[in-house]
Order: sequence, then C-alpha cells, then structure tokens
Amino acid sequence: MITRDKTRVVHIGGVPVGGGNPIVVQSMTNTNTRNIEATVAQIHALEEAGCEIVRVAVPDTEAADALREIKKAIHIPLVADIHFDHRLALAAIKNGADKLRINPGNIGGEARVRAVAQAAKAAQIPIRVGVNGGSLEKEILAKYNGVTAEGLAESALLNVAQLERNGFNNIVVSVKASSIPLLVTSHKILAEKIPYPLHIGLTEAGTPQKGTIRSAAAMGALLSMGIGDTIRISLAGDPTAEIPAAREILAAMGLRPYGVHVIACPTCGRCKIDVAALAARIEARTAHIKKPLTIAVMGCEVNGPGEAREADIGITGGKGVGLLFKKGEVYDKLPESELEDALLAELRAIDITPII
Repeated sequence: MITRDKTRVVHIGGVPVGGGNPIVVQSMTNTNTRNIEATVAQIHALEEAGCEIVRVAVPDTEAADALREIKKAIHIPLVADIHFDHRLALAAIKNGADKLRINPGNIGGEARVRAVAQAAKAAQIPIRVGVNGGSLEKEILAKYNGVTAEGLAESALLNVAQLERNGFNNIVVSVKASSIPLLVTSHKILAEKIPYPLHIGLTEAGTPQKGTIRSAAAMGALLSMGIGDTIRISLAGDPTAEIPAAREILAAMGLRPYGVHVIACPTCGRCKIDVAALAARIEARTAHIKKPLTIAVMGCEVNGPGEAREADIGITGGKGVGLLFKKGEVYDKLPESELEDALLAELRAIDITPII
C-alpha cells in the first residue's frame, strides 16, 4: 500500500489539494484564450472527461480580460498561466482566476513579486510556483554546469522563499522536466524540504501513445514514493486525451479508482474466443461509466475465473460454452456467442448502463 506524503492543504476554488486529499486531475487548454467560445467549449469537454482543474494561457491583457466570461461559463476552478508580465497576474486575479501559475524569477524582481503575492493573498487564491529546465536562473545553470535535478530543486526553493519573504505561503510547487530521472530526483529533494503540495507531470511527454507510456513510468515512480497531490499528463494534441490517461495511472496505482478497468488475458494456444476484439468492444461500450468497476475478459477456463477472481464480473470462453462469473464464482453457463450480451445485461441489472 502506498503511503502518501502529508503536505499542506491548498484550496483551488472549491477543490482541496494536498493533505492526503484525493490526487486531483488537471489539464490545460490549447485554444486561444481570447476566443471565449472556443475555450469554454474545450473546458466543457475536459469537464465531461473528468478534469477537475483547468489552466489557460494568459499572454496578454485581452486574454486576462477573457477570464471573467470564461469563469462564468465553466464548473471547475480556473488557473491563469502567467509569464514575464506581473500586470497580467494582477489582471487575472481581478478577473476571477482561482489560482495563478507563475515563475517568480521571470516576472521582474522583488517588488513585482510582492505586488502579485499581496493581491493573491487579498483574493485568497494560491500561487503555483512553476520551474522547468528552460526557466532556470543563469547562476544556477552555471553552478551546476547545466540543467540538473539539484538545480531544478534549488530554483524552486529559491522562488518559494521569495514568496515566503513577502508573507505568502498559499503555495503549490511544480518542477517539470522531460527527463524521467531528472524529474524523479528533483521531486525527491523537494519532498524532503517543503511542506507544500506538489503538482506532478512529465513535461513535453510527446504524442498520445508514447507520451502516455513515458508519463506512466514517471508518475508511477513518483506516486509509489508517496509524492504528488495533483497531476497533469502533458500530451501533444487534444487535451481531453490527458484526462483518461491520468485517471488510468491513478487507478492502476491503487490511489483513485475511477471508471471501468477491462482486464484481458494476453491469449495463448488455449484461447477459445477472440479476446482482443471482445475486450475492445466491451471497453468501448463501457468507456462512459465513471463508477469503479473491473471487468474480466478471459480466453479459457485456466485464466478465468480463477486468475480473474478479483474482477467484479467477467466472462471466459470454453469449448463452445462460455462462463459468466462474479468475484471468481461461476454465475452462468451459456453459448459463447451470447457472452457479450449476457455481460452487458448484467451491468444493466446492477444499474450500470453500457452503450448499446
């Protein structure tokens, strides 16, 4: 069982992050924030997919002003992503952002950091300190002869200290890297030194398939050490693909069960049915279900129901006759051709409606 680090609780809108609360899934829009209609539409799609916090880019005043109307039209907390210009952070706060993402080192010195910290404190919203390899201070790059885990952690600690000096401690910290060893080591350093919630994610992970695999490796390493309070899986393309990836990783780690998990045997010479096709159909027809549920699709009596006894419900092929089982106990025998429909009928009987 994974024991999570106990960090402080930070509230982003109505969503608590840290302190042992469920790990929160978030994403970022890739629309032009100035286009309110397109941004709201994408956020609604993210909400439907299970996103709990959403971040938008705020590159200019027009984008900052758009936050007010965007926030009115959505149902999850809105985070403003700010770089270089502290005035945009102040405008985002004025327009109702539930959280800021800034790198204090690139918004123009102590006085400007103080102004942002004071405004965020008055509005009672947190600041996420974000550090990555491209934002490291020249002094740190020189000290460590390039981007290192120690340098990333040191930069984050310096930026946190800058906020603390200005009386601000409503903080979330993120250190992003595209190298898994860098990411893991820097987070291990930070977890030992600060009490703040950690936002975890492998930046620039890549295209959906390879990016998800690389993210799973990185997040699995961090989560297994108890590190991480909120998560984003950064994939190139439609951000809605990030949400099921994050959910699946958390569920696989036993940290946050969500939706249907179809387990299927890899098949061998004993297999009596087309497991791959059957599992794919069942997965597609249950993809909308948010209730945690494990369904087993097994190829023969060796693997099912015995090997899949922990599944809530499952089917297995035989010699023309298949088995329907629940929690490892055979529930019914029926022709193989009827297995899929019988399983879906059982789901309907327990008030879980598959897609027809």
